[in-house]
Amino acid sequence: MTAAHFSSASAQISLTSPSVEEHTGPVPAHIAIIMDGNGRWAAERKLPRAAGHRKGVKTVRNIAQACASRGVQYLTLFAFSSENWQRPAREVSFLMRLFAGVLRREIQEMNAQGMRLRVVGDLSRFDAHLQQLVQEAEDKTAHNSGMTLTIAANYGGRWDILQAARHIARNRVDEQALLTEADFAQHLALAYAPEPDLFIRTGGEKRLSNFLLWQLAYTELYFTDIFWPDFDAEALEGALASYQQRERRFGRLSG
Repeated sequence: MTAAHFSSASAQISLTSPSVEEHTGPVPAHIAIIMDGNGRWAAERKLPRAAGHRKGVKTVRNIAQACASRGVQYLTLFAFSSENWQRPAREVSFLMRLFAGVLRREIQEMNAQGMRLRVVGDLSRFDAHLQQLVQEAEDKTAHNSGMTLTIAANYGGRWDILQAARHIARNRVDEQALLTEADFAQHLALAYAPEPDLFIRTGGEKRLSNFLLWQLAYTELYFTDIFWPDFDAEALEGALASYQQRERRFGRLSG
């Protein structure tokens, strides 16, 4: 994907937040977040990286509840990228155990709140027990009608596009039919959700890091220096306030 896919309106970068009290407006239907900064949060406090990841899980819970209460319909969180396997084996093992623990502990509360859980990515690399926990959690919440929380695990935007292309190539009946963007999008991992309205990345980095490359083409981008463990409901309101000040044109003229 080239930079031409991003409109000037969608590529705005916000480093400061306007006053939440001074601005109200539409709430994005779909928010996508790269939860960055757990390790650096821990390092600043001279704690092991595992402490940052544990604190990050609490933030997931709080932000999911805050988004649901604000009327967000879809929340997608980048939990583990396909590149994260390159991290030290001890940290990867800890993250897998943490993910399994979250699936066991949090699913009851999610279900009670009417949320639906989806997990997207290449799950084949996870062990059988973790895959079973994912399936059970999805099945348990499948009939809920509240906010859909999607966890992207062993996910990469290029993998997503490639797996969609492979699926189309294997199953296409009419070789002469023109393949449209809408047709292609039906085979992406998040085909069940609208494209994100707002993308948030915490931790100060300003890149997409192979996350939802197709889906973020016209999404409003918001970057903050706040580390993920410190990203609270007030920080979320700052991101929403920034989003509400923007005019989404999708390549059209203003007005």
